[in-house]
Amino acid sequence: MGFLYLVVLAVTIVSNELGKGVDGFACNWGTRSTHPLPPNIVVRLLKDNGFDKVKLFEADPGPLKALGNSGIQVMVGIPNDLLASLASDANAAAAWVSQNVSSYVSRYRVDIRYVAVGNEPFLKSYNGMFVNSTFPALRNIQAALTNAGLGRRVKATIPLNADVYQSDSGLPSGGNFRPDIHGLMISIIKFLSQNASPLSINIYPFLSLDADPNFPKEFAFFDGSAPPVVDGSVTYTNVLDANFDTLIAALEKNGFGSMPVMIGEVGWPSDGSSNANLRNAQRFNQGLVDRIVKKEGSPRRAAPPDIYIFALADEDAKSIDPGNFERHWGIFNYDGSVKYPLRMGNGKALVGAKGVRYLPKRWCVLSPQAGVSDPNSLGQSINEACARADCTSLAPGSSCAGLDPRTNASYAFNSYFQTMNQSRDACRFNNLGIITNVDPSPRQGSCRFKIMIDTRKHQNRTIPTTPSSRSPPASAPTEQPLLVLASGFILFIVYCYSAL
Repeated sequence: MGFLYLVVLAVTIVSNELGKGVDGFACNWGTRSTHPLPPNIVVRLLKDNGFDKVKLFEADPGPLKALGNSGIQVMVGIPNDLLASLASDANAAAAWVSQNVSSYVSRYRVDIRYVAVGNEPFLKSYNGMFVNSTFPALRNIQAALTNAGLGRRVKATIPLNADVYQSDSGLPSGGNFRPDIHGLMISIIKFLSQNASPLSINIYPFLSLDADPNFPKEFAFFDGSAPPVVDGSVTYTNVLDANFDTLIAALEKNGFGSMPVMIGEVGWPSDGSSNANLRNAQRFNQGLVDRIVKKEGSPRRAAPPDIYIFALADEDAKSIDPGNFERHWGIFNYDGSVKYPLRMGNGKALVGAKGVRYLPKRWCVLSPQAGVSDPNSLGQSINEACARADCTSLAPGSSCAGLDPRTNASYAFNSYFQTMNQSRDACRFNNLGIITNVDPSPRQGSCRFKIMIDTRKHQNRTIPTTPSSRSPPASAPTEQPLLVLASGFILFIVYCYSAL
């Protein structure tokens, strides 16, 4: 086994070196969906659109196996809830690396390049929960990679939120690390530097805009007309550059001016709030893609960083604790269809997924004969539907917020019906629901009544992938499979029906 593993690794490294020379895109592939795209279809989607780097939030066997021999470089994540055990037990770290890295490299020829230890573990909202375990877990994972013979090939890093640094002056040049974790950050950065590992940072201009009504909207985009921010001899025209250079200034101030940095997450959601819409998402992500294609750096660091776009496709089972927009970050819809046009460079346009198979063309809607004499019963049915399915597009400011009350109820009913694989029992709702073969989606606007992917039809089906001509062989808190909507949103829906 050991000899075979070394042979496979050697062949992989040689083929990678020979294949270098063409740059592609990087993105985050999340899997918190009730009806996820089959991994082989996702891999084809990535390759068809020039993505040669991808981050997984956990070591999911399906995606990892599908990425074997794909020519796509992989960052595989470790959830925050594993940090304590990995920090306290080097053997646990060795077992994790053996099971989730070594085995996929040797058996499936997955080109794993990074292990993401935790996910934004120093968020202020965690109240220090992971402060004591993150760095020891990082050390143990890197040691395990080294002991497995992968230390030169696979690097451990920590995806950090941009709140780990700040600026007392309000300008990028005043950047430094947060006082409460300053010493810890310097220790981590020193360790990463010693192991030739990059620092990974997540930056979200959307969150800056969405959280602050006084934030200058145009400064969130790359083609904006907001007044520039002048910092000495440097002028900033967008928040991404200003935020990134605040980090670079912090690194320079602490003696790590040449530290390699990657942007592990950046993007814009398309639904779930007034600022999260198709127009803004397309505008931001097109500007982001243009920067990647042109290999633009920032005023303080001319060399362009690796940028992982967040995210590949929408995920209807993500936690909405940060906001209803959390389920709508994808540049593709839930089924891999193109959400909005993007120019990907060299005259290429974004193309959708191929070979997706759907449930039958039927929907669950509020029966035309349903009375409204008992609005409490109707409201209860809507609440039950939205507690178990995704109704975030009905939230104020979202794509389906303007529906009339009956269509609003139908959307909620259908969302649950589809989530439950169109089971007839899932359209009863105390005899208020009825199944129809006529698409109830409004003719105007972007609101759509979904039909889910038929995951059963995709079972045991494989879609062959062709070797890549490119170089061959990842906000928010840790993603959780939570389907319960915020109470305020539920009350909003109930209120709509009290007027019936």
